[in-house]
Amino acid sequence: MANSMWKGFALVGVLLLTHAQFAAAAEGEVAPSGNHLLPQPASLHAGDGAFVLAPDFSFHIDGPHSARLQSAADRSVRELRTRAGFAPAIPGSNASLTIQIHASSPAFLTAEEDESYRLRVTSTGITLDAPTDIGAMRGLQTLVQWVQPSQGNYVLPAVEIDDSPRFRWRGLLVDCSRHFEPVPVIKRTLDAMEAVKLNVFHWHLADDQGVRVESKVFPKLTGVGSDGLFYTQQEIREVVAYASDRGIRVIPEFEMPGHSTAWLYAYPELSSGAPPTGIRREFGIAPYAMDPTREETYQFLDKFLTEMATLFPDAYVHIGGDETTAPDWKTSPRIQAFMQSHNLKDSAALQAYFNQRILKVLTRLHRHMIGWDEIFNPALPKDIVIQTWRGEASMGASTGEGYQGILSAGYYLDGMQSAEQHYRVDPAPSDAKLTPQQRSLIRGGEVAMWGEFINEHTIDSRIWPRAAAIAERLWSPESTRDIDDLYRRLDALSTQLDGLGVQHIAHQDAALRTSAGTEDIAALKTFASVLQPASFHDRFGRGKARQADPLDHLSDAVRPDPPARHEFDRLTKAFLQSPQTSSDEQHALEAHFRALADCAPAVLNQVRSAPNLQEAQNRAEQLPALAEVGLQAVDALAKNAAKSAEWQSHALALIAEAAKPSANVHFIFLEPLKLLVTAVRQ
Repeated sequence: MANSMWKGFALVGVLLLTHAQFAAAAEGEVAPSGNHLLPQPASLHAGDGAFVLAPDFSFHIDGPHSARLQSAADRSVRELRTRAGFAPAIPGSNASLTIQIHASSPAFLTAEEDESYRLRVTSTGITLDAPTDIGAMRGLQTLVQWVQPSQGNYVLPAVEIDDSPRFRWRGLLVDCSRHFEPVPVIKRTLDAMEAVKLNVFHWHLADDQGVRVESKVFPKLTGVGSDGLFYTQQEIREVVAYASDRGIRVIPEFEMPGHSTAWLYAYPELSSGAPPTGIRREFGIAPYAMDPTREETYQFLDKFLTEMATLFPDAYVHIGGDETTAPDWKTSPRIQAFMQSHNLKDSAALQAYFNQRILKVLTRLHRHMIGWDEIFNPALPKDIVIQTWRGEASMGASTGEGYQGILSAGYYLDGMQSAEQHYRVDPAPSDAKLTPQQRSLIRGGEVAMWGEFINEHTIDSRIWPRAAAIAERLWSPESTRDIDDLYRRLDALSTQLDGLGVQHIAHQDAALRTSAGTEDIAALKTFASVLQPASFHDRFGRGKARQADPLDHLSDAVRPDPPARHEFDRLTKAFLQSPQTSSDEQHALEAHFRALADCAPAVLNQVRSAPNLQEAQNRAEQLPALAEVGLQAVDALAKNAAKSAEWQSHALALIAEAAKPSANVHFIFLEPLKLLVTAVRQ
């Protein structure tokens, strides 16, 4: 394990076990390390023996089923066959997998789909039983993850799995307004969502930086308000169908009445005051908002939403509704007079009036309204859904009033938090002070990938595999909480996603090669493995961030929560329990620190010579001294040797200096290093 954070897996898409574990799997024992399922199922019982994949492996479906299930089964069996090294064609001569379903889900998926399934694997065959085709599709993903190498074969260990999700609403928001994401990016995101059983794609399509969906009724929305970067109606339909084929609903978000600069630039007559003079290029909260007092605003939005309803069949439409500062609402005599005549005491009341009017449009279209915390108002009916970014108190307040809720607080990926931090957040923890009624109103949660600092090249590494940890929190029992086991399974899943075409691993190497101008990036890769990008707030707070800023620096190449972070944490904690006897952990830590020290000279040379890397020179200069401190601390602890107070003071000063902001990247091993230094005997 000493060099695990710099070694790739030997086989793409293969779940790695030791030789002893291979044999155990073939004999019917599923060792804990052999269970790589993510998310974990509700119930799993190992059986005896294993089913050995053969070249004629195929499937048969019993019961009414859809083209969607047929397509999903084709994909899953093809993936199994590819992993096993068989030809991709599915011959059909040996239907070793029987899929039994009892009803097909409707063409247009709903929020109440039954996703449960029962999977049985024996040495002679596999049975997947589900009430609906969607449940069967979830079971197929479990089956794909269950394959394991064993004694020269690929096998499915005997098992009985009974599974269903803890929460029905398990979403991923992708912001395509700040930076446009091409259709292939969206499709591979949906592929990854299917693999981890996420079932709602929340598509953020309109904000200050652009309107990204073609409107034939209002062509200036994209003709003027998108820089020519938008999805045609045909592409929208293609993505919706692609998602549905994977059991994923698509919910569009059109921000209103705030975050609407691009709308108002295209159609200035909607503005509550002086309209913007262009698309907003800077990020943050804009002072522009739609005018809620004019009938023309509602006539426009009625026509727009009616058109959008023909593209998005889901029963829910997200109206945004957050961060509407709207200074014109407070200063315009005309708007103030309207508020007085309608007994609206403040801007929040005026926005509630706006929401009520939009709700009438959505109701006519047989759609339900979703919005962020700010739409919460007793004037709205209880069938709206409130998505909270403000946290537990906000969720409690809205569910306490009888409103359905979706949690996103704690699931913002642009915060660059670790998978572990996200994993600890729960929409409805058992120890929360919630009534049974409130718990029933919490639909689930959504991962949020906001787009200020991502583009088509970096997005995969910002979402995956961290989003999978949240996917497990939303699917698996609350008791599934082992952090070390989570990271073990994330490693295996990360390899599977790589095999699906997700570029979260490949991006870093490609970005480093481009920045360094060479294929010789071995030293840079070691350097990058112990760095992670600064959070949105840190990066945004250091100066104005603009839409046109190139995302081609070291901070855009390195991965959030790289594997080395948890590896350092795990090894350090284990080593400090018994430094004189933990030789494995000692040698692993020494190998990591030595690798960092050895790469430092080459890193410094490349950083100094590459323009896009030069800002990280300070980090490159800090690296060898930090590595040397790590080696000295581990050596002293292993020998139970004392170090001077001056040594400790100097070491802690180096760590404190390295913790300061620089180049929008952070070292991931400073806390473990600090623990090692402070544990050394004085």
